[in-house]
Amino acid sequence: MQWQRRLMALLLMSGLFAEAEASPASATASWHLRVVTEQGDTLVDAAAPEGSRWCIQWQHSVEHFTVLDCYRNLDGTMQLERSHQPDFAAGLGHIYGRGEQVSDGEGGYWINAINEPVANNRYVLRVGSTAVNHRVVWPSNEHTTVSLSERAAGQRVTIELSAS
Repeated sequence: MQWQRRLMALLLMSGLFAEAEASPASATASWHLRVVTEQGDTLVDAAAPEGSRWCIQWQHSVEHFTVLDCYRNLDGTMQLERSHQPDFAAGLGHIYGRGEQVSDGEGGYWINAINEPVANNRYVLRVGSTAVNHRVVWPSNEHTTVSLSERAAGQRVTIELSAS
C-alpha cells in the first residue's frame, strides 16, 4: 500500500492532476467524460473541459499491482497521454516508437508522450471484477475515484469524451 501512496504523490508532483485553465474554444463546447453500459446506464458523467486529465486505474489481474492509463481532452479529442506500469508483467510493456519510457524512481516506469488520439473519442472496456477494480480517477479537491467494477463488473462499458 505504501507504493500506492508514493504513486499518487508522484502523480500530484508531476502535474498530471493539475486543473486546466478553460480556453476560449472550450467556452463554446461543454465536454463530458461519460462511462455508459451496453444497457444505457450512465456510470460516470463528469465535466471534462478542454485540457482536463483523467486516468483509468486497475489492479493487474496476474501480478496484482496498480496500472494507470492517463488521458486528456486536447482540443476536444480524447488522447492517451501516458501510462504507468510498475513492472513488465504479462501484457504490459513499452512499444518502440510509442512514447518515451522513463523510470518512476520506484522500480516501475512511465511511458510518457504517447499522445495518441482515441478513435471517435471513445473505446469499449470489459470491466474487471472487484479484485481488478477498474476505476476512473481525476482531479478534484479530494482526487475523486469512481469504481466501475463496483457497478458493472463483467460488463462492457463505453468510455467517451463528448460535447454536450
